[in-house]
Amino acid sequence: MVAADRSGVFRILENAGNFTPGEVAIALELIDEWLELGEHSGYLTYVLEAQGEEGAEVLGYVSFGPTPLTESTYDLYWIAVDKSKHRGGVGKRLLKFTEEEIARRGGTMLLVETSSQETYGGTIQFYEKTGYELVGKIKDYYRTGDDKLIFMKKLEVATPMGKDGVRAPEVVRVEAPDPVLTAG
Repeated sequence: MVAADRSGVFRILENAGNFTPGEVAIALELIDEWLELGEHSGYLTYVLEAQGEEGAEVLGYVSFGPTPLTESTYDLYWIAVDKSKHRGGVGKRLLKFTEEEIARRGGTMLLVETSSQETYGGTIQFYEKTGYELVGKIKDYYRTGDDKLIFMKKLEVATPMGKDGVRAPEVVRVEAPDPVLTAG
């Protein structure tokens, strides 16, 4: 993600329909930290965009990072897709990229937290359909009647044997012919 993508991500967050103004503000704070500090911020932030006649259009974005004080666990902080692109594979591409990037970095587990509110029903189904297991639920976490749901997926870090018999880290290649994932 680069600075020029910020307004597109802001538009997606505002139009999502289930983020409060406070949540949007927090998402933008994380984006600003990424833009200022890059990986030193602790947040890895990418966009999926399509090239159009008027330039690049942000279709969705994802922000994730290593979980402090763990060996190989990562947290998915944000994933959001333009409402007009829902059910078009954008979210799946972003999540697949995230999983592959985490595995490339040696990560073995991805945790996702979300709300139990009815407006998050599609989000919950998305995680279940992409292989995530509901591993935790904290009643009334966000507010009365709004539980925190914690999903988890184990990731495989493939390390093929080198000529010397030592396992070498796998290089993961993400091909995105059109639209493309970009990072700052």
